[in-house]
Amino acid sequence: MTKIYLIRHAEAEGNLYRRIQGHWDGRVTPRGERQIDALAERFRGTAIDALYSSDLQRTRETAGAITRYHDLEVHVTPRLREINMGAWEGRPWGNAEHETPEQMYFFNHDPDRWSIPGCESFPAVQQRMQRVLSELAAQHEGQTIAVVSHGMAIRAYLCAVLGVASADIPQVPHGDNTAVACIVYETGVPRVEFYNDNSHLPPELSTFGRQTWWKSTDQDLGNLRFQPMRFPRDAEFYTRCYADAWRAAHGSEEGFVAAPYLRSARQHAKTPDAVMKVLSGDRVAGMIELDPARCSEEACGWISFFYLLPEYRSRGWGVQLLGHAIWFFETGARRAIRLHVATENAHALGFYEHYGFRRVGSSEGVRGTLYLMEKPIESHC
Repeated sequence: MTKIYLIRHAEAEGNLYRRIQGHWDGRVTPRGERQIDALAERFRGTAIDALYSSDLQRTRETAGAITRYHDLEVHVTPRLREINMGAWEGRPWGNAEHETPEQMYFFNHDPDRWSIPGCESFPAVQQRMQRVLSELAAQHEGQTIAVVSHGMAIRAYLCAVLGVASADIPQVPHGDNTAVACIVYETGVPRVEFYNDNSHLPPELSTFGRQTWWKSTDQDLGNLRFQPMRFPRDAEFYTRCYADAWRAAHGSEEGFVAAPYLRSARQHAKTPDAVMKVLSGDRVAGMIELDPARCSEEACGWISFFYLLPEYRSRGWGVQLLGHAIWFFETGARRAIRLHVATENAHALGFYEHYGFRRVGSSEGVRGTLYLMEKPIESHC
């Protein structure tokens, strides 16, 4: 008999930013690091004879929960990777929902029928996971091992072992980050003792505890999409957004002149994906403007403008705009992203500091002192 603890990775950037991460190699978030702490305590007193992990960064970091209290080598293999999402890799879930709704439905409700250019099929993932876990079970007969993998890969494997057909996949719900399954192999036959167990996570550390997309049929619930802005068509919208942001930051529109900001936006929009309208379903929710040239000599990216309409604030959606900026500048091999925040804008300062920005300098702006804030990033493999 071999016992396998099959563990999903901790919360990573794709989970936080609502971007599609199959092989897109997102890092573990600060909440994910705390989930790893909780996972380490769960397995502190459990005998583990061997440890395996996918070769992606988020699983390798999660495997550190086991090595914290167990002197084990992490055996890394791409065979435990997440499903390859093909042309969807790194894109916002909201765009996939809007642009290919039928394929999104298949992915969630009947993945055997899901097919995106360049993707790995659901049956192929099932076969891959069944083979590697069967081989590990045979290799470690009489032992207990831990295996760290990914949400859809684990779900595909569980459906195969439980005999759940593709069209019935909602019967096997999504597992939370660091959720644990226990699989027992006897004479080469797997049996699921339990799965999707996140009992080691207090409510404030549960990724699913903060999200509703996974339990709702409303396709317009929280997954934002991004659409290039066009000038002069979108000039009026851009000006209204900037004027509102100016009032929020400075208390009035005194000193605000639209023309220079519009000229910059038109220039930035010449680079694909740099100036984007943000939508919730078909409703405009805000915009983000990135400057591809500013600070490039220091290998940094620059966020020129970051805005959500008032009715879309305080929903936790702003992080998806930040995710777009990180994705954009990572593809350009930047080491960090920067922006200015008015010293009196306490709400914006709190938001950026919560998501890893730190104050690295200050300068005088049109209406007062601005903090220069920076967040380190690195390219995904």
